[in-house]
Amino acid sequence: MSLLPWIIYLTFAGAVLALIAGARSASAARWIALLTAVAGWGLALKAASVFVPTADLQTIVNVEWIKELGIRYHLAADGISMTLVVLTGLAAIGGILFSWNIEERVGEFFAYYLALIGGVYGVFLSADVFLFFVFYEIAIVPKYFLIANWGSTRKEYGAMKLALYSFAGSALVLVGIIWAYAAAGANSFALSDLAVAGFSHGQQIGMFALVFFGFAVLAGLFPFHTWAPTGHVAAPTGASMLLAGVIMKLGAYGCLRVGMPLFPEGLVFWQPTIAWLAIAGIVYAGLVALVQEDFKFVIAYSSVSHMGFVMLGLAAANVRAVSGSVLQMFSHGIIAGLLFAVVGRMVYERTHTRRLADLKAMNLHKRLPFAAVVFVIAGLASMGMPGFSGFPAELTILIGTWQTSPLWAFSAAVGVLVAAAFTLRVMQISFFGDKPKCASCSCGGHDHHDFAPMTWPEYVGAILF
Repeated sequence: MSLLPWIIYLTFAGAVLALIAGARSASAARWIALLTAVAGWGLALKAASVFVPTADLQTIVNVEWIKELGIRYHLAADGISMTLVVLTGLAAIGGILFSWNIEERVGEFFAYYLALIGGVYGVFLSADVFLFFVFYEIAIVPKYFLIANWGSTRKEYGAMKLALYSFAGSALVLVGIIWAYAAAGANSFALSDLAVAGFSHGQQIGMFALVFFGFAVLAGLFPFHTWAPTGHVAAPTGASMLLAGVIMKLGAYGCLRVGMPLFPEGLVFWQPTIAWLAIAGIVYAGLVALVQEDFKFVIAYSSVSHMGFVMLGLAAANVRAVSGSVLQMFSHGIIAGLLFAVVGRMVYERTHTRRLADLKAMNLHKRLPFAAVVFVIAGLASMGMPGFSGFPAELTILIGTWQTSPLWAFSAAVGVLVAAAFTLRVMQISFFGDKPKCASCSCGGHDHHDFAPMTWPEYVGAILF
């Protein structure tokens, strides 16, 4: 447990070193970033291996920070936060490996990248609401610069839209927690203290709405999800992997860690609304993915659909459904990250197109066989096929949701069928499309040169995931 704070400090130190080294050597910046991420993940695994879960958060560090306001530097962990810390470490390594081809301002790129990761670690380990919010904002800010500077496809628009949505949600959260702090006596921002503050029924309804829906913006809850597809598509591959893999989980984690336990009467009041919005997101985003012609937009909308299951599990608010949501957060973080790696790095960087009509004629299962195999495996996992992590996650959510409302579970199950449809469609078109149009080559008549071979970072990153 004592190792966990060092994950945060190490990651921020790595960001500073990468920035300094990048001014002299791009290669040094890459290796510093990779070694920092590997060390952070190693510390996370070591801490997880000796962690014994209990019903409450286990304090790691708890010292005064701003005494006059009752704000403490309080880090703590439980089974949920440990799971997401391990996920963050893995996603960080994968994103760096699939960003190995970045050539422009490499030091700055990895400095922003590691600063974002450090903020994410801090969120998952915070037990003081104000500290939680500070780390939450630290995780949000670098996203804008990563997309605006190193992205593509209307990158300025995608970065600005993501930033505006994120800060709008953050503003709601800030108002909610200040209201709770004032109503509780303005003595402490500690989660444990606010949980027993005894807010009135009306206060809980209002506070819950501000905090939960503020965090839900970042989780991609319908109809606040529209930043996600444009942000995912505009972002460079490594940033897309982080957005889907861990950043959207920050929103869901905030709902689970702050909104639900502090304002239980508000949860009961808003529960049907959250559930139906989650179901709408599952089905709507899946149907939109089904008709997309841009490969990356398919994966982006599928990410929104799968996050809908996370929010549905939280809305069901029983042990089984919430456990399924946590498993879905971990599962989706791995699967979505790998899918974005295939689309953005393995395919787009070689074909220079994401249009399914163009990819259909390229016979990619022969020209990029490794990418095809990885996508098929990740696609089956995303569909929730038995034997992959997506299956127990979504099944547990649906069973838990059935215990609360069979109608919710039945409606959400439609999204499973839609997910199978859009995944099989994009898999068939992009990798197993038309046969070659000329007997002397396997190019489909469109491109008469071979694609660049897979690189070692791509092999290592795909196998790691």
